[in-house]
Amino acid sequence: LFLVAYEYGYERVRREMTELREMQIVKTRSLEKYMSILAEKPSLEKKLTALKEKRKADESKIIDAETLALAAATLMDTTKGIITGRGGSVSSERVEKPDDLGKFKVVNVSVDMTLPDTKALSDVVYNIETRTPYILIKELDIRVRNFKEPRELMVRLRVAALTGGK
Repeated sequence: LFLVAYEYGYERVRREMTELREMQIVKTRSLEKYMSILAEKPSLEKKLTALKEKRKADESKIIDAETLALAAATLMDTTKGIITGRGGSVSSERVEKPDDLGKFKVVNVSVDMTLPDTKALSDVVYNIETRTPYILIKELDIRVRNFKEPRELMVRLRVAALTGGK
């Protein structure tokens, strides 16, 4: 009777106690891991906030539009606004084929314009190059309209800008 009680009673209880201790150790380790991960949460949130701000700053440098046509129209309107604001007049404008740049697209616009003098040309070039979202002058062709009175300029300007459009 003693051996049966020992075998089925004491040994069984001891095995169950050992299993419970092992399970408790495993659960304690898991809890410690979860606590360490939760302790990192504020620093991860700070990093996430910093990355979001950096992304927002980077997105302000490209033309934000749903499609390439809208991005080209935005680029064209921006360029025309700069030109007419400096006393120039636009004679023609064309949207050229966009270029692939990995995840981004490069929108190209060509504008023919007439400017009153070289000061206006200098202002137009300066305002295009220092603008946000960034606009790049790819090609600039300047000609004098009348050689006898070299004041008025005929300019062909090809500009490009990055967009994330589809």
